[in-house]
This record gives sequence, C-alpha cells and structure tokens, in this order.
Amino acid sequence: MHDDRTLVEARLRRVLDERIRPAVYPESVPLRVAVWHAPGEPVPVAEGLAAEPEPVEAGARWGAPWGTSWFRVTGTVPEAWAGRTVEALLDLGFDENMPGFQCEGLVYRPDGTPVKGLNPRNQWVRIGAPVEGGEEVRLHIEAASNPVILDYHPFVPTRLGDRETAGDQPQYTLTRMDLAVFDESVWRLVLDLEVLGELMAELPVDSARRYDILRAVERALDAVDLQDVNGTADRARERLTGVLSAPAVPSAHRISAVGHAHIDSAWLWPLRETVRKVARTTANMTALIEDEPEFVFAMSQAQQWAWVKEHRPEVWARVKKAVAEGRFVPAGGMWVESDTNMPGSEAMARQFVHGKRFFLDEFGIENEEAWLPDTFGFAAGLPQIIKAAGSRWLLTQKISWSRTNAFPHHTFWWEGIDGTRIFTHFPPVDTYNCSMKGGEIAHAARNFKDKGRARHSLAPTGWGDGGGGTTREMVAKAARLRDLEGSATVVWETPRAFFEQAEAEYRQPPVWVGELYLELHRATLTSQAKTKQGNRRSEHLLREAELWAATAAVRTGFPYPYEELDRIWKTVLLHQFHDILPGSSIAWVHREARETYERIARELNDVIAAAQRALAGEGDQDLVFNAAPHSRDGVPAGGAAAPRTPRGTSLAARADGGHVLDNGLLRVGIDARGLIVSAFDIAADRETVAPGRAAGLLQLHQDFPNMWDAWDVDEFYRNTVTDLTDADEVRAGADGMSVRTVRSFGGSRVTQVLSLPPGERRLVIDTEVDWHETEKFLKLAFPLDLHAERYASETQFGHVFRPTHTNTSWEAAKFEACNHRFVHLAEPGWGVAVVNDSTYGHDVTRTVRTGGDRGTTTTLRVSLLRAPRFPDPETDQGVHRFRHALVPGASIADAVREGWRINLPERRLTGAREVAPLVTVDHDAVVVTAVKLADDGSGDVVVRFHEAHGGRARATLTAGFEVADVTVTDLLERPGGDTEPPVRDGGRITVRLRPFELVTLRLRRA
Repeated sequence: MHDDRTLVEARLRRVLDERIRPAVYPESVPLRVAVWHAPGEPVPVAEGLAAEPEPVEAGARWGAPWGTSWFRVTGTVPEAWAGRTVEALLDLGFDENMPGFQCEGLVYRPDGTPVKGLNPRNQWVRIGAPVEGGEEVRLHIEAASNPVILDYHPFVPTRLGDRETAGDQPQYTLTRMDLAVFDESVWRLVLDLEVLGELMAELPVDSARRYDILRAVERALDAVDLQDVNGTADRARERLTGVLSAPAVPSAHRISAVGHAHIDSAWLWPLRETVRKVARTTANMTALIEDEPEFVFAMSQAQQWAWVKEHRPEVWARVKKAVAEGRFVPAGGMWVESDTNMPGSEAMARQFVHGKRFFLDEFGIENEEAWLPDTFGFAAGLPQIIKAAGSRWLLTQKISWSRTNAFPHHTFWWEGIDGTRIFTHFPPVDTYNCSMKGGEIAHAARNFKDKGRARHSLAPTGWGDGGGGTTREMVAKAARLRDLEGSATVVWETPRAFFEQAEAEYRQPPVWVGELYLELHRATLTSQAKTKQGNRRSEHLLREAELWAATAAVRTGFPYPYEELDRIWKTVLLHQFHDILPGSSIAWVHREARETYERIARELNDVIAAAQRALAGEGDQDLVFNAAPHSRDGVPAGGAAAPRTPRGTSLAARADGGHVLDNGLLRVGIDARGLIVSAFDIAADRETVAPGRAAGLLQLHQDFPNMWDAWDVDEFYRNTVTDLTDADEVRAGADGMSVRTVRSFGGSRVTQVLSLPPGERRLVIDTEVDWHETEKFLKLAFPLDLHAERYASETQFGHVFRPTHTNTSWEAAKFEACNHRFVHLAEPGWGVAVVNDSTYGHDVTRTVRTGGDRGTTTTLRVSLLRAPRFPDPETDQGVHRFRHALVPGASIADAVREGWRINLPERRLTGAREVAPLVTVDHDAVVVTAVKLADDGSGDVVVRFHEAHGGRARATLTAGFEVADVTVTDLLERPGGDTEPPVRDGGRITVRLRPFELVTLRLRRA
C-alpha cells in the first residue's frame, strides 16, 4: 500500500497542476487595457475614474515604488458564451507566494461602486452567472505598486522602504487581463481532490480511512478524460461522494473558523497604504458574505473601521449592512492591535476605551474579547485592564513563536498582577492566516494541549496584510470539513460564539500567573529610539493636558478641549500599533512618526500653557506646576506653588583624579574616566556601586541576530563586549553640581552629564549620543553591590517581579525584558532604583565575587540604541538624548515616585496665585494616573488611580470642589466594577484597595 500511496499522490499532484486546475477557465478572450499613472500620492476615486488613460498591453512594465496606477479594462462577452458563468481574470503581475506583500488593486464599476480587491490568491471578478452574451464590460482598477520588501531573503537592506529613497523604476509586469468562462464543476472537483489529498497525507499510513481515500481518489482520476476535463468533471466528482460524506467521529476536535485578515496598521508600508489595504479587504469580504451564507468575518482595530468610514464611504455602506446581519463582526474592542509591553497604564486603558466606544457608537456592539493574534508578548498588568473595560476573553497566537520553551496550554486562565483572571485561548493551528489546508487542520488537532479536558479551538482564516482576507476556496474547503471522517470538524462562528462554548466546555482550565513573555522579538524594546521617546512623552503630555485643562475648566470655566484631546489620543494609540512602537516598520513609517510626535507635542504644550495661564492668572509671582502624582519640594501633586530652594551640592576634586559630588544625602565619586565608582548613601552608610566596578558605563556589543534584524537580539550578542572607558574630555560643570564627559567610538560620539541636584537622593545621568554605528547594541551598565534573587519592573498599573537567576530555561529566556519608568532591586531594608524618561529594554545579571571581597554583584543594564539594517537601513542614525537617574536607598515607593518625577518635569511660570489640586489623595501608595472631564461632556470629573506598591491601602480622596455624587465606573466611565464601594463624606471619598487594584471614580459636581 505504501507504493500505491506514493504513486497516487504523485499522480494527483500532476493531474491537478497540469490538467484540472487549468480547466477551471477553459476559454478566454483578452480585454482591452489602458492605464493612467497618478502623480505623487494616491488621488480620490473620482479623479482616478475620470482620468484619461493610455493604451497598454499585457507584458508592459508598470508601477514605480509606492505609486498608484488606474487601469481601465473593457471588452465584450462573446455571444457564444451565453448561459455560462464568466469572470474577468485580472493579474497585475502577482507572485502567488506572497499575498499581502506586493502590488494590490481595488476594482470599481464606472459609477464608482467598489466591487472587490485584487490579490495574488484572488484575481477574479464575476461578470455574470449566467451571462446572456454580448454584455459590455468596463472596470476600473486602482492599483498600488507597493514594492516587495519582505522577499524570499527578507533581511537584505533596502532603500525601498521610503518613497524619498525608493526611486522610480517600474516594479511589476502586467500579466493577464482576460474575460474567461468559469467552470464551477471543475472548480469543485479541484477542491474535492485538494481536501482529500491533504487529509490523506495527514492520516496514519496503515489506517483504513487513508486506504479508502486513496482508492476513491484513484477512481476519480481514472474517470477524468485528460483531453476533456470539463466534460468529465462531474463523473469524477461522483467517485468521491462516498469518502466525502463519511462523518467525523463524535470525539473529533472541533474548530471554530473565523474569517480573518490580519492587517498591520503599518509595517512594510506607510499608514496611508493601510487605509487602502483595509478598503480592498473589506470590499472583498462583504462580497464574499453576499455569496456564502454560512461565512462569518471578524475584523479588529477600530482605527481601521474608522478609516473605511472616513475614506471609503461606499465600502462603509456595505460593511454596515453586513454588520447588521451579524456576518461582519467587530472584534477586539481596541483602537489598534497594540503592543502591550510598552504602552503606559493610561494608554493601555484608552486603547480599550476608544476601541470599544467606537463599536458601541457605530453598531451598538459590546466586545468582550481582546483580539491580539500578532502582539509580541503580554504585560502582566493587562488582565485587569481587559476586565475593567468590560471584557473577559483574550485571543493571541504569537506565543507559539517562542524559541526556547513551548507554552504548556492552549486554553487557560491568565492571572495578572492584581489577581484578575481572563479566559485566554492560543489557537493550536499556530497561524493567524489559516487557509484551511489539511495540514493546518490536522496540526491544530494534534497540537491542542488540552486534550481530554477540552476539544474546541479557533482558527483565524484568511490572508492578511492586504492579501485579501478569506477566499472562496477556503470557504469551500471548510464546507467539506464540516463533518468529515479523519478530520477535525470545522464550522464558521464568531469569536463570541467560540469563547462562550469553550468557556462552558472547560470549567476548570489551568492558570498561568504573570506576564506572557514572548521568547523572541526582544529587540523591539529598543529599536527606533525616537519612536519610543515620542510615545512616552506624548503619554505624559496627555496626562498634563487633561489634568490642567480639567482643573482650569472646574475653577475658571476654561473650555475643555474634548475634540482635540480625543483626536490626539487616537493618534498616539495608533502609533502604539505592534509594528510602529516596537520599531519594526520601514523608514517611511518612523519618519512620519517622528513628525507626528513633534506636532502632538506642540499642540499639547499649547493646551497645557493655556490652561496653566487660566489657573495662575497674570502676575509676577514665581510658580511651579507639578503634574506628578506625588508632592515634591513643597509643591502639591496636581497643583502649583512657589518654589523652594533646597541646600546646595558641593563639587570637589577626587584624590585619585576625577570629581566628587556631595549634597548631604549622596556622595558620588566620578573617576578620571568620567565613570561612577562610588554612589554612597550617607544616611544608610551604604555603598551602591559594586567593588572594583564602575556604573554609568557604556558598553557596545556586536548585534547581528539570526533572523528579524529590527525585531530580535539573540543571547550570543553577549559573547563580545567593548567597555567605552576612553574619554576625550572629563570636566566639572559650570553649575557646580555636575560632571561632563565626552567619548568617541567608531563613527559615534557620546556626551554624558552626571548631576546631583540639591536636596535629592538621585544622581541624574543625561546621555547624548550622536550614533553612527551599524549592527551594534549600546547598553548603559549599573553594577550594584546587591544580593537580590528578584527585581521589580514597572508595568501597567503596578510592577512585575522577575528573577535575577537562570535556574530554568524559562528564566534564562528572559535575557532582555521590559520596564516602564523604573527598575528596582533590593535586599531587605535597602534597595536601588534606576528610573528613565524614555527607555524600555533592559537586562539583569548576577555574579558572585570571590576572594577578599566576597558578595554578589547584581548588574542592571539599560538598553539605549541598536543599529539594525532591516527593514530600515538607517535605524537610529543621528542624535539621541536620554535621561536616567540612579536612586540609592530606594524603596518601591521611591522608585514609583522618582519614575513619575523624571517623566513629568516641573513647569515654571509667573502668575497671580497658587493653584490648589483638583483632587488629592492621602496615601503615597495610591497613584492617580488620570484626572479629566468625563468624555460625554457632562462636566463630571473622572479620576483613575491604583495601588502602586503591591500591598493593601485605605485612602481618602479629597475633591477641591463640591461633589454631588460619586460612582465607581469601568474604563468607559459607565457604572460598574467590583471595587469595594467607596464611602463619601461631602468631598471626601474613602476607598479600600487590594494590591495593584485599579479604580475609576466619576465625581458629579454639585
């Protein structure tokens, strides 16, 4: 039987490829083609339709990189084809191996009505079924000549990633523009044979079912007349009826297929091209919904829906109709499928606020699932954010990409830092571009790790990234797999239907506690530093703008800028997409991101300045505005007061060369190389820097990962390191409290200023790098005299602990990790924090000292810059500025406070009066992350806060205005949540919080 199987499989492949598939279109005639190349950026549809094209023929080259060409195709259906099904075959020069990563098109009728998208696996447009003969055909194609950047050798540096450097050479060859007869019987025979052939390949060699299929396929091939495939296709299909109708066993794995087209909101194309990718895909999917009554399609990312509504109203009308029918499903409830490691607490919350609100406002649909198939790992603070948004499920697939450890579950409870649990599913099909191939379906069933306790999984089905979504062939294959012996069963269902069934089936799933760390793509925490800085600074500027605008609105009647803030928030959230913020997009994307962040900063600074002027009035009194959630230097949190002058800092020469800074709290020794050799905590009588080591040390590594240049850093990068100790210049600063060091290396130059502010227990490190390296990794090292088996990193609404050791492969795999504003390391009673204003990646290692100075050195290294060459060959080239602070003697509370402080520097202006906070909190562990007016325009004040130290807290929030009522709400400012009800006494509101608990209060003004 083994020889028979091999022969039949080989025969099947050849007959399908050379005879049966070509017979799907047995007759064809060419269409007439003309083309108009739009100058510059894409033009409106009406302009493209009205343009006068020039004749062109198949074989012509077309399409400069990132260009748009409008093709007009015309022809006449032959009279002889009357009564038959006819389609236009429109091949722009596609490579069928790369759907979504090349040219694409959207077909229009002459009146501007969109028909469907054109993609490598979807090149047809139905003309009639049946035709009468003699019909005139006239179609217009808006064709995008997006260059191929992710080629078969995807890591070759290319200048095609920016229109400014891509050149103007044509990218594609027009291949086929024909009218053709579509033979549905032959098409169905192709799918019958594909499904059975793929199933046969997955069955055990000695199984009876495989033998039955083998013989049926052989009989079907015998029935095909190779010189008359069209005339014998139905006869061949009859030979397959028996094996195709044999039902699956009752215990078969059950797959919920969800029509899907994962579209990166920017990646190897700019944002403007994603707008068009979404339009093409939604046009495709609404057309497929009309043709296939069982098909269901789900689309996430409210931003992409909003783009269709704004830019393609004619497609939007079709989408709304399909949504009303329950067939086109809003999914995920987020503004975009964002990165979840780096966005700050409020930004992560607003992803759900803006995403869910869009779907509620447009369709009245409440999403209960977070849909993040491609995001690069998940921060441990996310579960309570999902729950606080009114959702309860999470889907992702990306963890299957982990390179070291296989995740042990596919369906499980995920528990976050506060104890919140979210029902979570990882599709065992291990792709979010399932195409219904037998190998994929069999893999899902075999791979499912929860067998015996559950038997239900989900398969996101369709080509993404402009590949056109689900195809009619996928739908046809799913129909054959609905109930087929030897296969998992497949049914089209919505994400909600899947989760409800899976949750009901699996009453006691296992629990995974803590972050869902992706053991891959670790360098996304560092690549494209300016994009990351823009995000961090925008988040904090938004906090300030909301705080001061709300305070001024309540106190002075200042017009709260609802629309402006809403627009800016959505822009910031868009740029948190999981290929923008992580730094893995083309040069064009990051160039535009830098420009966008600069514009946002100007707009928000204008809002802040106007609100602060309204609050302070006109006068000559010096005032300090403090937007941080903790008081500092006599200035209350969220208020403004006159500045205080703390005692000064002394600067003296160091005996062995270098300088000593001393402010009575810290004494810092800086040697002749400009390195920190001592940071002495005077009150604790404790040295911070490990003996014989230097902190503030810049270290340079070779950085050439095995794959995915911008995404990955592989552990072997540590094998070689260069300590940057040579200095061009080390000198005392003119301010009397700083030391300036200049270093040169390679083609780069670093200027580092170490300063010890008066009255503060923190050493500030300002680093300016003029970076011109290639495939290098720059780290900033702090070897600490600490014995710590774990350390804390800030994440959304709290912090997460990670081990400093590598006892297991799970711990060893976390050799690069994420933090927000701080990393904290401690022994009982004494610790050290390193805080930052814009970096995320870091690593922590520990070594045991021997000899006369026994002890443990725990080294924290902050990741500053990389220099990958793909997909942006100029990644991070140029000048960068970073600010960090070393805080000896720091508790977690100190780390939290100093992290906020370095990200929200005080603002000074003159005015007539001090400003009392709009709200105050009397507990240091309770951190207010947002003070704003309610989004509905009611004038209510919304306050969001959380317990930040990891313990329990009883706190009183005091409002600086009359409060008529207080309501606990979800993130969308609707009544709800499981917080212990607060106790109100006038404007004083007392709350009890569990560790890391997140609370949103809505205060109605009297």
